[in-house]
Amino acid sequence: MRYLRVSGRPCDGQEATLNERVPERTIGLIAGSGVFPLRVAASARRAGLRVIAVAHEGETDRSIEALCDRVTWVGLGQLGKILGALHAGGVREAVMAGGLPKARLFGGLRPDLRALQLLPRLRSLETDRLLRSIAEVFESEGIRIVDPLAICPDLATREGPYGARVPDAAVRADIALGFRIAKALGGAEAGQSVCVKGGMVVAIEAMEGTDRCIRRAGELAGKGVVVVKVAMPRQDLRFDAPCVGPGTVRSCLEIGASCLAFEAGRTLMLDEETVRTMADGGRLAVVGVRGDAAWREDDPRGASA
Repeated sequence: MRYLRVSGRPCDGQEATLNERVPERTIGLIAGSGVFPLRVAASARRAGLRVIAVAHEGETDRSIEALCDRVTWVGLGQLGKILGALHAGGVREAVMAGGLPKARLFGGLRPDLRALQLLPRLRSLETDRLLRSIAEVFESEGIRIVDPLAICPDLATREGPYGARVPDAAVRADIALGFRIAKALGGAEAGQSVCVKGGMVVAIEAMEGTDRCIRRAGELAGKGVVVVKVAMPRQDLRFDAPCVGPGTVRSCLEIGASCLAFEAGRTLMLDEETVRTMADGGRLAVVGVRGDAAWREDDPRGASA
């Protein structure tokens, strides 16, 4: 999707001059936690886009202010304020980037009138359904939610190792098991990550998030855990797409995990160079796997590094 890129062309048969201004395209950024919103904002600015952001108090990194043309800070549930800020900035297309802890839905939620109007329409708080409902509200207001890869294509992941280490046969078997379990549970909105060791499921992600799930696996099983992260089967990648980055790798290194595997093409990679450096330094295999095969146990590409 290239419609977000800035381009200019002569009009009425006249040659463009250096003095002519190319109108800036505007992208809205609805920012949650982590480095993902920062990466999206930086990529958008490099592409020449004007970035109007809405950031969440207590969740979004304050450094986002240096990366955007305008930032409005909101509390969780202030949907009307978000819409107002985006309309004031002339936003017609917006990206959702970064997570918001689901646990805060049970404490810290401050819904405004616009959010209260949405709540009766929700049949559940399942992540995908909740975000689809919110996206419908934005689109009814003339703001289209778009895929982050439209403005941040460098975050797309590929199949294969990210670093020097490659999973051996035992690790590939754990990857295959974790992938199957994660996909089955993903259909029930149970989480995106599963931790496996020696053919046994050690921990499954719930609303605590990936990093806490990884730490829990380390507490239960010690070193050598295999962490598998996938997209849910019906996941709309416009929002809540699974991400891996330095934070995920750090959590794996802290527990002495042997491998971090993720679904190639449906997971976003944040700061690949740092991920490679950290993984190689900690002797951690980091690998993208196919959605249809998940590095089968007999895959010839796996050899210990």
